[in-house]
Amino acid sequence: MTVYTTFDSTLGELLLVGEASDTATGGTALVSLSMPGQKGGAAVQDGWVRDDAAFTAITGQLRAYFAGTLTDFDIEYAAGAGTDFQRKVWHALDSVPYGTTTTYGKLAERLGLSRAAVRALGTAIGRNPVLVVRPCHRVIGADGSLTGYAGGLERKQRLLDLEAA
Repeated sequence: MTVYTTFDSTLGELLLVGEASDTATGGTALVSLSMPGQKGGAAVQDGWVRDDAAFTAITGQLRAYFAGTLTDFDIEYAAGAGTDFQRKVWHALDSVPYGTTTTYGKLAERLGLSRAAVRALGTAIGRNPVLVVRPCHRVIGADGSLTGYAGGLERKQRLLDLEAA
């Protein structure tokens, strides 16, 4: 069963979507975290059940993150999202430390990808279904510019400012 809740944040009302999990803290694995107006963001579907209590552990971590007291999420992601390549890229995103940034080129290099694959890497990053908690906002252009964020560049800047990156 797919469950959802909303969470008011400094980025707007976030939509959290999850599935029951015996191994996740709080019993819910996160499927999606979307922002208002997000490119490719989730929308509530028929058959989904609103269950705010299912997300207590996740929203507690989000609250602490936005308060500046949490720097590393401990959230289980639901299995099955993305292609093998996307999951490889998303796993690499999880290793970009709080308060730092990296470039698309450096991330591609870390994954052993050619320069020609940087565009594919960017596309995979853009399909990240769990914004904020999987830190795609920490990836910037080679010249230091903010580029490509499904939640919008203003929100990307706000997240980087929060982390003082």
